Amino acid sequence: MLPAAPAARPQLTAARRDLTFGVEALDEHGQRSTVAIAGEHPLTLYVDKRELVTLMTLGQAPEALALGFLRNQRLVGGIDEIAAVHVDWEVDAVAVTTRAGAADFSARTAKRTVTTGCGQGSVFGDLMEEIDAIRLPQHARLSQRGLYALLDAVRRCETIYKQAGAVHGCALVRCSDDAQTSTADAEVLYYVEDVGRHNAVDAIAGHMWLDRVDGGDKVFYTTGRLTSEMVIKCAQMGVPFLVSRSGLTEMGYRIARQVGLTMIGRAANTRYLLFTGEARFDR
Repeated sequence: MLPAAPAARPQLTAARRDLTFGVEALDEHGQRSTVAIAGEHPLTLYVDKRELVTLMTLGQAPEALALGFLRNQRLVGGIDEIAAVHVDWEVDAVAVTTRAGAADFSARTAKRTVTTGCGQGSVFGDLMEEIDAIRLPQHARLSQRGLYALLDAVRRCETIYKQAGAVHGCALVRCSDDAQTSTADAEVLYYVEDVGRHNAVDAIAGHMWLDRVDGGDKVFYTTGRLTSEMVIKCAQMGVPFLVSRSGLTEMGYRIARQVGLTMIGRAANTRYLLFTGEARFDR
């Protein structure tokens, strides 16, 4: 018997907001000029007409953000369950419609943990739930050359941070290494910025769902610190490598060791610190 064909892609709006706004400011010399600042907008998530949460977001990828939030909170089992995602900035809301209808997340959302994410991220349910069931691919490899190529590739991305600051960026990257020529390449598949790093990682999770991209041979990069929340989300997305230009927390370190994640911090230019998962990394 042939496997069932995947459900059609959900119906999506394309409601990206203006990402920067010009405001007047005085510098240290008393000179007035117009400078760019990052946007920040409330976006209330409804699933089958039930209000779930309000996210504060830059508005770069609101549809993907909603999907990734549902994915990383383990509130929806798969993209095939989603019929439509509709963002309406006139009412600052995103309405997600499931194919089965009438989703009830009462039991799942009864317990809420406020995380260390910028803008107060939240994790519903037990923070450690399902961690023991995660299995990351052991065959995946990342070379030092590939890491350097990744850092150079994300550095070259045109970003809101370069214009206005005040945001975090996350990227999903495919690295390749040619040992014969001692060269490496890095392809940035998605780069998303938001006012909180938890939003940026959720938006990439949503893009991966929509495009049915597997994370098993990819690297996840973030400008933010490596907390337990970031490690758990990366592992749930099936990505075995997590890289940051920032540092990490003790709980992030402990969970990365528990799930077998290769975690690299303080990574910039040709400097880095490899904290966990050394067996996957080729120097």
